Amino acid sequence: MKVLIAEDDPNTRKGLAQILEGEGYQTHPAANGTQALEVFEREKPGVVCLDIMMPGDDGYAVCQKIRKLDETVPILFISAKSEEIDKVVGLELGADDFIVKPFGVKEVVARIRAVTRRCLASRDRRSEAQNEFEMGDLKVVPAELRVYRGQSAIEVSLRDIKILTLLHTQTGKAVSRDLLLNECWGLEYYPNSRCLDQHISQLRKRVEKNAAKPAIIRTVHGVGYRYDE
Repeated sequence: MKVLIAEDDPNTRKGLAQILEGEGYQTHPAANGTQALEVFEREKPGVVCLDIMMPGDDGYAVCQKIRKLDETVPILFISAKSEEIDKVVGLELGADDFIVKPFGVKEVVARIRAVTRRCLASRDRRSEAQNEFEMGDLKVVPAELRVYRGQSAIEVSLRDIKILTLLHTQTGKAVSRDLLLNECWGLEYYPNSRCLDQHISQLRKRVEKNAAKPAIIRTVHGVGYRYDE
């Protein structure tokens, strides 16, 4: 899923990109309001993150213009303006959420996951059930960014969903590290094999009953990973 990051401060822009790319999103930066609108029309992102105080068109103006082009795309304001009136104006203009700077990584991740769930669910509610699948004793629900073991819900990232979906579609087959990196990270954001292994290790801690003896994500030495029914 593409995310537009409209932020004039380069450090904040880079930090947001790193957080979101770590979650599995494809980020598209913009340093001002004019660039933000150009990127939005060109890339058609699934989520928009807007700073309020930007050169040229400010975030409020960009939000209004985006809402004329797309009534449903999730929009989050991320701003140092923390007065209640600022939040009210942003939400009345059509934003879905408002995050105040300085922000924590966990807060941004939680807010982005929340709007992503709403976005995925609103695309086609009738097909949600068809998108769900089972892996062992887990039920994977991509539209919720969650997996379930019985009645217990486990929060996962968009990238985690990509990994589980790929392994499920290749049930019984060894999925190479290169294929996992290409499909779940993409060619523009290409980490090394160690990064993949570390991510799998963390995912196992969340979804396996016993991460030391994985039953969902099995290691295929010298190749990659495999899911067996």
